[in-house]
Amino acid sequence: MEKYVPPYDITEKMLELASEIMEILGQLSNIREMEKLPRLRRVNRIRSVQSSLAIENNTLSLEQVTDVIDGKRVLGPQDDILAVKNAFAAYRLLPDLDPFSLRDLKKAHGILMNGLMEGAGELRTGAVGVIDGQGKVIHIAPPQELVAGLTEQLFDWLKTSKTQMLIRSSVFHYEFEFIHPFGDGNGRTGRLWQTALLASWKPIFEWIPIESIIKDNQKEYYRAIQLSTSEGKSNRFILFMLDIIKKAVFELAKDSRRHQSHINNQVRALLSVIESYPMTALELMEKLGLRSRASFLKNYLQPALQAGLIGMTAPEKPTSRNQRYFKL
Repeated sequence: MEKYVPPYDITEKMLELASEIMEILGQLSNIREMEKLPRLRRVNRIRSVQSSLAIENNTLSLEQVTDVIDGKRVLGPQDDILAVKNAFAAYRLLPDLDPFSLRDLKKAHGILMNGLMEGAGELRTGAVGVIDGQGKVIHIAPPQELVAGLTEQLFDWLKTSKTQMLIRSSVFHYEFEFIHPFGDGNGRTGRLWQTALLASWKPIFEWIPIESIIKDNQKEYYRAIQLSTSEGKSNRFILFMLDIIKKAVFELAKDSRRHQSHINNQVRALLSVIESYPMTALELMEKLGLRSRASFLKNYLQPALQAGLIGMTAPEKPTSRNQRYFKL
């Protein structure tokens, strides 16, 4: 039996965009910025969660999403709050998910939609469609009796295809949305899974908030899905996603350079002596050979805390006499 191959054509424009993305990624890998910037990683993860859910009409702002993740009380629709908690849990699982496994996809969907729908993590048994941000139906998904076979065929192709991952993940994203294998939550699951595929290829993609750029171009996102469906192949969607990924990678490069500029020589010195276990300010000053507490606080400790490079044992009481510091 001949293997299923999703309909798409690799064009010169696709290869050009992929090449430009690779060039920017090369600059990022040289400075290994994401390993050194936990605060930037955290901010980007929260942006991914908030943006992907906002596309699905979640009403919580970036600040509210941050508060939910930090365990603070937030006034808002309970389903929106639960969706944030679920999405954050799913994104945290990215390193442990096998993006070539249908079983893991179902697991991720089960986490994303836990408590939000019946049958979370199970393929749909009814008819569904793709609805854009204005509530307009732009695509009627295949009948439910075809879903299992189509989804298995898509994963078989995904595992065996030799297509470059930037393009392959975009093809998968479109085909996943075309099949719409779940009763609800397909959009957020498809975006998560493209990130999972890209991160399996280049781990830095775990921290690139592609979803944020999609949200800023939401009309074009749905338009690309609609045009690809009407044309019978995913070319339009591939080009759209490659352009989105390029913008997201470029933004990360810009943000990382800005964060890196905040790491002065004094902070680097502090990072060379601080341990992963809690240490007092006095212990750190002794290791650095410093006598002035004011200088230590101003030039070493505060910049490191602001950059998210070190943590406090009692962050709710930053001036506590019992405060300890540790490397993140």
